[in-house]
Amino acid sequence: MYVRILSEQEITFDQNKSISIKIDPMSERTLARFRQQRILELLESSGGLRTSEVAKLLGVSYATARRDLDWLAAQRLIERTHGGALPFRMGTAQEPPFVVKAERMKHEKERIALHASTLVPDGATVILDSGTTALAVARILAGRRLTVVALDLPVAQTLAGKEGTEVLVPGGRVRNCLFSLVGPWAESELMSIYADVFFLGADAVDLSGVTISTVEEAALKRLAMKASQSTILLADHTKFGRRALAHVCRLQELHGIVTDAGIGQWETVLREQVAQVEVV
Repeated sequence: MYVRILSEQEITFDQNKSISIKIDPMSERTLARFRQQRILELLESSGGLRTSEVAKLLGVSYATARRDLDWLAAQRLIERTHGGALPFRMGTAQEPPFVVKAERMKHEKERIALHASTLVPDGATVILDSGTTALAVARILAGRRLTVVALDLPVAQTLAGKEGTEVLVPGGRVRNCLFSLVGPWAESELMSIYADVFFLGADAVDLSGVTISTVEEAALKRLAMKASQSTILLADHTKFGRRALAHVCRLQELHGIVTDAGIGQWETVLREQVAQVEVV
């Protein structure tokens, strides 16, 4: 709780000996800034808080906590949610090279991939996005009786390494050091197929939806969504609360999300927007 000692100049007595307190607006603004700075620290450490939690932690009223959160959101310092707030990740998410991505959140990606594989029945047609999470899925699906359209060369190679799985590659331009496929050739092929499920990857996810670092890949992902009966986002917790250059889709367009247990407060937000959210 924040306590401020009043000065003599702020306390006066009228002729009826009633106390009158005059609060300096500047002092009130200073106090608000102290609270708001503390809110930023709490959100960063917790990953997200409800308004009632903010009020309790600061020892202020619910209305005061809500006003502070609204002010911080207006300054783009936090991201407001229904009944709470999340930390705002400043800057644009950049896509690192494949070899770097492969080592990030390795165990989380493996758990996500294992759960995603259980959502695929034998005989299904699957579109697997580019990226290291999709590669982890490919390692598990390889050898199963499936048809898989791979939007990434390492994914295609992994799937084709075992008998039993039919692998299709749409062609197009290969992105150097990233190995994903983009361009008109790839887009043309996706327009002529139908799939049961598309496992979508992302560079960043926030309340505006799923975003990635290149416009070309965003276009290809949207076509893969159109070609598929359902789209399931596979993303570890580090992707959330960030925004990249190119918009792929709104959260409401997803049929499901598979993520890891580090998701924190974002789980509540996602469940309000997406029908099926699996935390592994």
